[in-house]
Amino acid sequence: MAEANQTEVYVYEKVLILLSCALSFLGSLLIIWTYAIWLDLRTQPRKLLVYLSVADLLSALSYSYGVWRDFETDSVDCITQGAISTFANTSSFFWTVAIAIYLYIFIVRSSQRQADNLVLYFHLISWGVPFAITVAAVSLQKIGYDASEVSVGWCWVNIQAEDHVLWMLLTGKIWEFIAYITLPILYILIKMHIRKAHADLSEYRPILTTSPVSHSLSSTADRKLTIIPIIFILLRVWSTIRFLLLLTGSPARQNPVLVTLHGIGNTFQGAANCIMFVVLTPSIRSRLVALLCCRGQNRVWNPDSESQNRTSAYAANTHSHAEENISPRTCEDDGE
Repeated sequence: MAEANQTEVYVYEKVLILLSCALSFLGSLLIIWTYAIWLDLRTQPRKLLVYLSVADLLSALSYSYGVWRDFETDSVDCITQGAISTFANTSSFFWTVAIAIYLYIFIVRSSQRQADNLVLYFHLISWGVPFAITVAAVSLQKIGYDASEVSVGWCWVNIQAEDHVLWMLLTGKIWEFIAYITLPILYILIKMHIRKAHADLSEYRPILTTSPVSHSLSSTADRKLTIIPIIFILLRVWSTIRFLLLLTGSPARQNPVLVTLHGIGNTFQGAANCIMFVVLTPSIRSRLVALLCCRGQNRVWNPDSESQNRTSAYAANTHSHAEENISPRTCEDDGE
């Protein structure tokens, strides 16, 4: 069955997916690193993003090994790679939903305490459930070679197992389907609440421009994390399509374009999060640029002058996204 239905993975597909894995690995590392070195970025939502990045980093490593090896049969390293990617991928699903739930309670319910109390349960569920499922799948010998039928070179559920569809659901797809339903609902509710809040406060913005903006900075940063569900859906939908095509027995699941999109989508989430929450976030991007300038050109910043510039920026731009108003730190502030 495996050989008859094997999906060929072309060299160019491997190259693109390995590149995606590398970018996701580096992107996840950058998210973790920026959280570690800048204390004021350590909000609870961004900490949850770090946990998601850990899962994405582990996924990128395991997927890259699978694509590089391009397994053709069951083996010890195939099963090991399949187990690691199953755990990391499923954990990524749970952390993505956990972030959406946290933001909904924090923003819509306006209860940070209630949201923070859920973090322990997020850990128990987002790490514990994937681990239990993976251990069960390995113990029952369900993880193995799947002929790239619903993967792209890596191992997942053994395609020769009679109940392989059931285990594909348990080790990923059922949680993916739940995320597809849960995330848009929470995302829409959060966006509706933010728009209503902006409309209600619009007449008071001239007053707010002279007020402290530290709370506005952190709340705007937290709200921006609502984009994570959109990233999740856009990247994951291709693997879902291939799974549904497998259920119907359609040969379209072997289409090279669909296979490539599946491979990139499953491996690019860490990079996509990095682009959105590091590269395209002016506050963090400016700090990274300043850090590179300090290291490359040995520049010395004037703290007093920078403080004045930062104050002026706050007064002029508080009507914009608060994250975009943070000036670069000095070399001294960054620990240089």
